[in-house]
Amino acid sequence: MKQSIVLTGDRPSGPLHLGHYVGSLAARVSLQEEYKQYIMIADVQALTDNVDNPAKVRANVMEVALDYLAVGIDPAKTTIFIQSLIPEIAELTVFFLNLVTVSRLQRNPTVKSEIAHKKYEGESVTAGFLAYPVSQAADILIVHGTLVPVGNDQLPMIEQANEIAKTFNRTYGVTLFDHIEPLISSSARLPGIDGIHKMSKSLGNAIDLRDNADIVAQKVMRMYTDPDHHHVHEPGRVEGNTVFTYLDLFDKDINEVMHLKEWYQRGGLGDVVLKKTTY
Repeated sequence: MKQSIVLTGDRPSGPLHLGHYVGSLAARVSLQEEYKQYIMIADVQALTDNVDNPAKVRANVMEVALDYLAVGIDPAKTTIFIQSLIPEIAELTVFFLNLVTVSRLQRNPTVKSEIAHKKYEGESVTAGFLAYPVSQAADILIVHGTLVPVGNDQLPMIEQANEIAKTFNRTYGVTLFDHIEPLISSSARLPGIDGIHKMSKSLGNAIDLRDNADIVAQKVMRMYTDPDHHHVHEPGRVEGNTVFTYLDLFDKDINEVMHLKEWYQRGGLGDVVLKKTTY
């Protein structure tokens, strides 16, 4: 039976953070033990919304690679590569562009969502941004990827990549590209330290993997807790309390976390003391 090939990656538009670790990096460490895995540093794709700041992208390429190594991704088990250094990806993208219509790209739900999120209007959407599902299809198929870890919001990208692969095979009478299966992440979405949005480098609510102990401590002390917990002796809420969300994910001492929750709920545990237990 043919071994599944995993393709995943990140845009080097900023530092990787704990949200990346919980959402994908930890899973990649496990996947490399079971599959042939490729991880792409997508510097070309990062230019779709950083075209005016290529230095930012360039500066983060090596940093992202170092973050991979730091979390346990092993180059002896996983092939890490930089997108711009593989010219065949660009070539395959050009060929694929002839196999998909502009109207189909405009109907892609992920693209439509990204356009709304970035508040692009009318003709301000660049051809490169609109066509990035085609580039992603080339990224996956250049390594004959058959398994791609994604969230539910990225499923339309996999669907379109499969459409392109099938069209290529049918048009040229070959069976070159196999069907791509999505590997849906079961990981919890990590909230940012603001407790409102998911962790994001652009929102300034992230704990970066490269942060030193002092910076981590400073960010933890800014974490959202229970806004109604004004005094130490008052009972506090655990639900929606970002500190407890992090403790549930990262503290292996389940009994201690339960003890802290009970203490906080009955009163007597202050937010400052609680936060200090997380670092």
